[in-house]
Amino acid sequence: MSSALPADPPDDADLTDDAAAGATITPYRDGPLIVRGDFRLVDQDGTEIDPGRKTVALCRCGKSGIKPFCDGTHKRSGFSAPSAPSRPRPAAAILRERHRQDPAGVHGQDPAGVHGQDPAGVHGQDPAGVHGQDPA
Repeated sequence: MSSALPADPPDDADLTDDAAAGATITPYRDGPLIVRGDFRLVDQDGTEIDPGRKTVALCRCGKSGIKPFCDGTHKRSGFSAPSAPSRPRPAAAILRERHRQDPAGVHGQDPAGVHGQDPAGVHGQDPAGVHGQDPA
């Protein structure tokens, strides 16, 4: 039931170029979630919670006296949880299969122009003349 946490790493420890743009969340066996990197912590109403640092431990056992942060109570309470899921999530398998079938993206091209170019003219020029001079 050991859940020793690593010594506080430097703020940029173990960050790759990809991870530097966001956060890395590591569930520790029988312990908290360690969050490293750039992240925002907010309550359910959207009010920001100041973590005070770039690496924090979030309670996973539900018994911390300083929730959402870990205070080590999991060690005394007998909390037990693996670091990795005990079985794959069904949604993850579905998404992997979609990506295998369509490596360009979940839906492939974007004809509606929602994520890039706008062939329908919804977000730029107005070929239908709805918002300006009507060519017809």
